[in-house]
Amino acid sequence: MSGEHDLTRLLTGMRPRLNPGPYVFTTVPGPAVPPGVHPVVTVAETEALTLVVRQAEADAASLPYDYVAAWITLRVHSALDAVGLTAAVSTALAGAGISCNVVAGFHHDHLFVDQGRAGDALTVLRELAEGAA
Repeated sequence: MSGEHDLTRLLTGMRPRLNPGPYVFTTVPGPAVPPGVHPVVTVAETEALTLVVRQAEADAASLPYDYVAAWITLRVHSALDAVGLTAAVSTALAGAGISCNVVAGFHHDHLFVDQGRAGDALTVLRELAEGAA
């Protein structure tokens, strides 16, 4: 269960998948998640609790947000101490003018990119994987 460390294998095995729906980054002042909101990511910061949630849930709970993102999962099982995957992915996306917020889960890395650029991001990631082979 330790995950992959080899950068070539990580890149060739990314198999990026676009998850359905737009997502937003929002915050709540306390440690509690509002009812009806099911975050896919939470980050406890000094200022507030950051949540990444479906846009529809944020709207229903009247949570403010500025950025609407698409969620892409890299389906390779990357080791948490692997070196280079985040750098390679973010560099490739930056070269295409696509912003990217990366969240590492235990099994996979998750990318949140501008909703309007999701298709472009998938193309860049697939080309990166093909080029690493």
